[in-house]
Amino acid sequence: MARRCVITGKGAQVGNNVSHAHNKTKRRFLPNIQSTSLYSETLGRWVRLRLSAHGLRTVEHKGGLDAFLASTPRAKLDASLRPLKAQLEKAKA
Repeated sequence: MARRCVITGKGAQVGNNVSHAHNKTKRRFLPNIQSTSLYSETLGRWVRLRLSAHGLRTVEHKGGLDAFLASTPRAKLDASLRPLKAQLEKAKA
């Protein structure tokens, strides 16, 4: 399973551990990915997502999952969120 946030797109980065003697060894910087359930008021159900902590703050800042999906253009959304946006638009209409 990929360590990637579906909201922000943050993924693992690669860098070096640098010792006091300046020896370099490869390491990975992993994002803070959390499996969370967000409630969609329009659909009336919980939606499970794998978000980074920053992605969760972004959703809350926009006013919840429904408001985030409504304000984000379809082209900028992750492929796994596009069907959810379509369901929301259909339920609102």
